[in-house]
Amino acid sequence: HLLSSSPLSLSLSRPCCSLACLAGGLGWFLGLAFQPCTLRASMSENAMGSTMVEERFAHPDRALAHARDFAAHKRKARGMPVAWLEKTMWNLGLEVYKQSFSRTLPFPDELRERYMVTGTNVYGILRAPRAASTESLVLSVPCSEGQQNNQAVGLMLALASYFRGQIYWAKDIIFLVNEHDLIGMEAWLEAYHDVNVTEVQSSGMLGRAGAIQAAISLELSSDVITSFDVAVEGLNGQLPNLDLVNLFYAFCQKNGLLCTIQGKLQRSDWDSLPSYLHSLQTLLLMVLKQGSGRPQGDHGLFLRYHIEAITVRGINSFRQYKYDMGTVGKTLEGMFRKLNNLLERLHQSYFFYLLPSLSRFVSIGIYMPAFGFLILILVLKISCWCGDGRGRKDCLALMALGPGRRSSAWRCG
Repeated sequence: HLLSSSPLSLSLSRPCCSLACLAGGLGWFLGLAFQPCTLRASMSENAMGSTMVEERFAHPDRALAHARDFAAHKRKARGMPVAWLEKTMWNLGLEVYKQSFSRTLPFPDELRERYMVTGTNVYGILRAPRAASTESLVLSVPCSEGQQNNQAVGLMLALASYFRGQIYWAKDIIFLVNEHDLIGMEAWLEAYHDVNVTEVQSSGMLGRAGAIQAAISLELSSDVITSFDVAVEGLNGQLPNLDLVNLFYAFCQKNGLLCTIQGKLQRSDWDSLPSYLHSLQTLLLMVLKQGSGRPQGDHGLFLRYHIEAITVRGINSFRQYKYDMGTVGKTLEGMFRKLNNLLERLHQSYFFYLLPSLSRFVSIGIYMPAFGFLILILVLKISCWCGDGRGRKDCLALMALGPGRRSSAWRCG
């Protein structure tokens, strides 16, 4: 009765409440970049809780040799050298298969203005000597045009040769080279899981391993790198389990590799204003990439199949310290050996989080109040619309209609 007798105070209080909610939501979100508001990243999965494994990969020259051969055959074939990859993987002792695919695009390709994309994926399977083929891991490399990712293919083949001589593997390992980036990866995943979501036409899957537990997509285009960047944003903003990101960060720290996220190197002076702005920029970049809905690497398509995956990119910039293929190979070897110890899928850590840096994270329970304040503005606007005379009559009329007639009334009104 008091509110209905003072419509002026009600109309003045609602804009004030909206402004207060807007200020509260933005203030809460800006506070997420402060280190006291974040949590320290730690491993939740006991099977991956320590990096105490001895990495013995010591074949950087073999990786560079494979990369040079792959680049030469790619130039000769003017595309993906399918026959050379099949022969090389077969000589390494892998079960080798290929998959042809085609995809009709609803719009022309941005680079070549084509509506039809055809390609071939080549993959080799290293069978686990100590277990049945019930679980597997994936190391994938996109075959890009030009000179991109030649070193990634070379390192993958060198790792396959090294992994072939080890006896401790309890999971199958799939070494995949996919053509046309996301299109080829989607074609391979759909064929592997025997589904057809995007109407990709493919030759089917002749060889399969076990259920895929985790995947790492590697992008590397130089003989040496200065840092490793990790991409976590997947299709429609999906994120991998935080333990997989923590595993990457732990082995980069162990091997002395500089690691970045969103291309930003973590700062140590967390209590300074430049450090806060640096963390805020990193956090905002992650939110924007999630909001775009586009996967930031081939790993993003694995997430829709409930497979935890990340993309790691080697960056060669102006920084002083350089790391060769041996260091990168040891980092990947350590990650795969830890994933090999998994007894079940990654599930104990967070699936919803924001990363101002690789060593700190913001959980869903901390950042959701900021979005709650912003959503409350819409609730106040709806209540304001239903509070006036005409809005109240429309609300009562819509509530009196059935669900089907209510939706048609919304379209007509």
